[in-house]
Amino acid sequence: SSEKCLLRHFSSTGFWGLVNNAGISTFGETGWLSMEKYEKFADVNLLGSIRTTLAFLPLLRKYKGRIVFMSSIIAYFSLGNGIYSMTKAAIEKFCDALRLEMKKFGVQVCIIQPGNYARSTKIQPPVSAEEIWNELSEEEKAVYNKEYVQERANFFNSILSEGSSNGNEVVDAMVDALTSPAPKARYMVAKLKEKALVFVCALFPTVVMDSILSYALSK
Repeated sequence: SSEKCLLRHFSSTGFWGLVNNAGISTFGETGWLSMEKYEKFADVNLLGSIRTTLAFLPLLRKYKGRIVFMSSIIAYFSLGNGIYSMTKAAIEKFCDALRLEMKKFGVQVCIIQPGNYARSTKIQPPVSAEEIWNELSEEEKAVYNKEYVQERANFFNSILSEGSSNGNEVVDAMVDALTSPAPKARYMVAKLKEKALVFVCALFPTVVMDSILSYALSK
């Protein structure tokens, strides 16, 4: 297998850093998405990183290397893409456990938390209300209407269009995590407005954050 081939190669040359960067994104309210889609997202965004980490853990321990995970500020809150947010929150908790466990081996674990870089990564294409509507179950169509779906799609597309095109900022954080003598546990690479949302989410009662997000969704 490709995994065994890589392990044979790196076993002789040393292995310093692993960056878990694979990810997919989509938009949709909870009931709009199929169970198959939830399973796919968990498999790629969460289990994919775990599989890769477990495969290279022996070498990373041996060479006292670094493990870098790509998370997102969306791990703290969700604005129409709860399925993506769910996987990022889960990978954060996996990293928290791993970071503590790896200290005794000299392996450092870092999390990169980008804000909205949709224009840089193209991880999320523009949302088509028509496609969303056509994929809805009859039960969901009976609850929602096309106008609501169009409003949500427009809202999400406006967020995508506001994404930063300076993807190098995230790359710089990844490089620092891999090469710094004292890397941070978390690198939040985001606009001030996005950092403020995370701050409110972390320190204020949930009802405050819910009010802010409900207001944003209603605009």
